[in-house]
Amino acid sequence: MASRKPKRIRTCKFCEMNLEYIDYRDVKLLQRFINEQGKIIPRRITGTCALHQRKLACAIKRARHMALLPFVAEVLK
Repeated sequence: MASRKPKRIRTCKFCEMNLEYIDYRDVKLLQRFINEQGKIIPRRITGTCALHQRKLACAIKRARHMALLPFVAEVLK
């Protein structure tokens, strides 16, 4: 029987920084929460709380509509 590693408890980065509003124009911050294909990374991987994950998703979607972030990535070669 293989032993499992203990799960590392992730803390919400936005709660630590005490942010109430996630700015959609902060592309550098938002890019940390999307993968190579342009998909939003789920909260179980990023460690964000439910409140900030919803705000993060809205900010990413708004940035996509303003053409600051891509909807999908370039064609993989």
